[in-house]
Formats: sequence, structure tokens, C-alpha cells
Amino acid sequence: MAYSSIINPRNFMNTVLYTGNATARSITGVGFQPDLVWIKPRDNGLWSHNLTDVVRGPGYGLFSDLNNVQYNYGTGTDGSVRTFDSDGFSIGNKTQVNNNGSNIVAWNWKAGGGQGSSNTDGSINTTYTSVNTTSGFSISSYTGTGSNATVGHGLGAVPKMIIVKETTGSANDWTVYHVTQGSTTRGILNETNAWGSNTAWNNTTPTSSVFSIGSGSVTNRNNSTYTAYCFLDVQGFSKMGSYIGNGNSNGPFINLGFKPAFIMAKKSSDTGGWQLRDNKRTPTGNLTNNLMYANATSVEQTTDGVDFLSNGWKLRNSAGDSNASGATYIYMAFAEEPFVASNYNVATAR
Repeated sequence: MAYSSIINPRNFMNTVLYTGNATARSITGVGFQPDLVWIKPRDNGLWSHNLTDVVRGPGYGLFSDLNNVQYNYGTGTDGSVRTFDSDGFSIGNKTQVNNNGSNIVAWNWKAGGGQGSSNTDGSINTTYTSVNTTSGFSISSYTGTGSNATVGHGLGAVPKMIIVKETTGSANDWTVYHVTQGSTTRGILNETNAWGSNTAWNNTTPTSSVFSIGSGSVTNRNNSTYTAYCFLDVQGFSKMGSYIGNGNSNGPFINLGFKPAFIMAKKSSDTGGWQLRDNKRTPTGNLTNNLMYANATSVEQTTDGVDFLSNGWKLRNSAGDSNASGATYIYMAFAEEPFVASNYNVATAR
């Protein structure tokens, strides 16, 4: 029987919805002080996904659908994410995060709760690392050298997924490591490309203390700064894995050991978008068909449904992006409820 040390997953990852009003204000209901806030208007295809984290600081936005370096919106009332607060975050009046009348989603993760320091485990010292070993998530900033190197992540266990983005220097694609694809390949978050061979990770598997980077610009341009998001599998809370599609509306079931609250999935064997699903945009029933793409500004779709079940998720569509026959898909999932919470406390599976 699976057990989890995390009784309430919403203390570490949570989704909130709000309606934009073009007025600077606080967004509450997250349940913790977030260290990474990922925002996207659901009904407006003009605006990019906006990612702000505690390591780069409030006001600095990265865009999962673009290869741009970070943009400094500032922290004034005309900014984007202005502060990270005890129960959420505050925003300015920027249309990207607060377009008047827009329905907006914000996905939130907790790392060190606003705390962090330089990590010296790698051959490159991080400028700042914010880490939560309980939930298996860390955020680091480092400066590239242009030579093969290692970077400390602080998790104390081997990361299963790493997302790296050049934040200053030159425009460059988001680079993704996933445990099922290995260290000789990379995914590109802002594109639909299939997983492909690359030396971004110096052909070296991450360890419990560091991840490796090659000499190329996607992870290690000399004097450019990079942000790295690192994720662990945490039993009953988070899981990185893969599945094979069957091309049928009675699709495969993926056992997670928990009821999912958030899933990002991508066809790795061929072209396909980075699908984003959560339990808040479809709040009732098991069927979750509110779909967005991390690599696109497009509005939310209400097709290609999946079931969020007590111990995993099941595909209820035959769409190519999620369930093509024989195709391989990778995913990252976070829990709403663990199937069993601890040796002593049984969680409610819903």
C-alpha cells in the first residue's frame, strides 16, 4: 500500500482562478506563500503564459510559449506579479495577468517559502536556490561558463524533471530533462517538437546533489544567467512518468497513487503540444476537459477530456496530442489527495 508524508498537497501546489479587473490587487486563496506563480488568461489568445518566481524576484516574467529572455515589468501598480504573500500574491494592472474581464488561471508551487541561499554542490555555484525537500521542488539561478559543468539543486534526491531557461543574455528555447527520456535528449517547452538528441545535460544523469550541463547555449552560455526548476517524485504527491497511447476514446489509465490536481503532458515520440490540465477549471465530476497549452497563447479548449480518478487519470479521447495509437507521452502530475496519506491517516479518495 502506498503512503505519503504529505497530508494536504494543497499546502505545496495549488491552482486559483480569478477574474481580471485591470486594477492592482491581491490574489488570495492559494493557502501558502508561493515561490513560483504561473499565470495565463483562459479566454484571451493574445497574452503569453507568465512565470514569476522568488529567485528572479517579483516583476520579472518568463513566458513558456516564447524563447524570449525575462522581461522586467517592475513591481509598481502597472506591473505583473508584484509580491509573494502568505496566502497568494499581488498583481498590478498589466493585461498579461489582470486583463479586465478575463478569466485567469494561476498555478502555484511552494519551494523554500521565500527563503534560500547559494548552493555550492556543483562546479558552478548557484546565485540563489530556494528548495523544499518535503515537496521535492527547487528553484535555482546560475551563471553559465560555456564549459561542461554541474549545478547544485538542493533536493537531496535525484530530480525526475528539470526545466531550464536562459533568463538574460540571448533568446533561447526552454530546455526540459525528463527521467523517462534520459540525459542524452531534451524537450523544448515552447515548441511542439518531438524529444530529440542533445548535449544540454552533458549526457549525464542527475545525481542527488547536482545536475550536469553541457557547453551549449541552451543551458550554459558563457556569462548568461539561467533559471532551473527541479522536481522529484514524492510518493502520494508528485510523479513524473510516461504512457503509451492506444488511439481509442477508452484510453489508457495512468496509475499515480493519488488523485491529480494538475497534469502537464507532452507527446515525446512526435510533435504535439504541452497540455495543461487541473482540477479547478473543471470543478465537478471526474471528467476534466478544460485544456490549455504551455507552448501556445491560445484560449482554453473544452475538448479531449480525461478522468481525474482517486488513484490516477484515464484518457477519454483519441486526440493525437494526448492519445495517438502507439505514441509515447511524458507527464508531470501533482496531487489533490494522496490515495493513502500516511501509515496512520487514511486519505479520502474522491
